[in-house]
Amino acid sequence: MKVRNSLKALRGRHRNNRIVRRKGRVYIINKVQRRYKARQG
Repeated sequence: MKVRNSLKALRGRHRNNRIVRRKGRVYIINKVQRRYKARQG
C-alpha cells in the first residue's frame, strides 16, 4: 500500500478507484486491480 500526501492524482489512474474515508484516514481502494491501494498521511 502506498502512503501519499495527496491522493487526487492516484485516483485518476484507474476507472475503478474509489476514495473511502475510514477512521479519519483517506484510502483509495480498487476491487478490480488490487495494486492501486493507497492511504493518505
